[in-house]
Amino acid sequence: MLYNLIYHFHSDLSWLNVFRYITFRTILSTLTALIICLVCGPWVIERLRSLQVRQYIREDGPPEHQRKQGTPTMGGCLIIPVMILSSILWADPGSIYIWIVVFVLVSFGGIGFMDDYLKISRKNSRGLTAGTKFSLQIAAALVVGLALYFYPGFDARLNLPFFKRIAPDLGLGYVALVVFIVVGASNAVNLTDGLDGLAISPLTVAFGTYVIFSYLAGHVKIAGYLQIPYVSGAGEISIVCGAAVGAGLGFLWYNAYPAEIFMGDVGSLPMGAALGTVAVITKQEILLALVGGLFVFEALSVIFQVAYFRFSGGQRIFRMAPIHHHFELKGWPEPKVIVRFWIIAILLALLSISTLKVR
Repeated sequence: MLYNLIYHFHSDLSWLNVFRYITFRTILSTLTALIICLVCGPWVIERLRSLQVRQYIREDGPPEHQRKQGTPTMGGCLIIPVMILSSILWADPGSIYIWIVVFVLVSFGGIGFMDDYLKISRKNSRGLTAGTKFSLQIAAALVVGLALYFYPGFDARLNLPFFKRIAPDLGLGYVALVVFIVVGASNAVNLTDGLDGLAISPLTVAFGTYVIFSYLAGHVKIAGYLQIPYVSGAGEISIVCGAAVGAGLGFLWYNAYPAEIFMGDVGSLPMGAALGTVAVITKQEILLALVGGLFVFEALSVIFQVAYFRFSGGQRIFRMAPIHHHFELKGWPEPKVIVRFWIIAILLALLSISTLKVR
């Protein structure tokens, strides 16, 4: 919105032409989100504390986590509005892709808010039931899948990395794939959010990677040179990703060990879903498994742990799942687990970017 207002006067003030460049507006979006989070963070933390919005620690978790009891949670109430505001300020409001991501942030944020509210208002509650949560997530993701599938400007074929001329048409099966990616990414990030700063940093790295992917996908010449799918208008998504990077860094300032605030489901669910949506829009949905490999690893550790526990009659693969708790129980200090997982996230991001030349 602000972009349109400023650029309206570019014919009178030639230097305003700089606002037409996506790269410039992405930087502005990142800085806007970062500054707002840094400035508003203390007020949000104090407000949540005064409202008794505090983390409830389950007794079956690692013993060291009991010290986190009472730390303000639902930090997503800061991250998500800041992401939306920064995106709307600096992106082209005429882009349908921007509004699809905003819809995802609002809808999944609402699901996360309900889940957190039930956990906080009822001390021993686990929040929404698994069936209710998944049903709501699938419904929201289904809207995204159908919107993209029927949008005339979007190529609803599956892009396979490393195979230049293979793009299978899945028909309505593509909608099901979108639902799987969005819901899967949402819950994978949610499972990773178990230590101070553990989820927000890999999220920031992943969104930073998709800043690059979205810009390249929206540039017809570069996309042609790299032989990746060209998606008209996808460049504007880099502004949303920039907002996520800025908001993530601003939130990490207060979420770093020892955390002053936790993200909560109201933050992790919509950010994960938004990451999955961005991957679909930029036609790098398969590559998300590499970019967000850390989240995939965390989710698989839970799936394998639960499956093995049931089929083996109570035996476990890991000491505790998600797997970051396994390393804690092995004696790794929490900061060491966090930083090593950050390093893995950065390495996976670099590896995913390198695939652009392997096509």
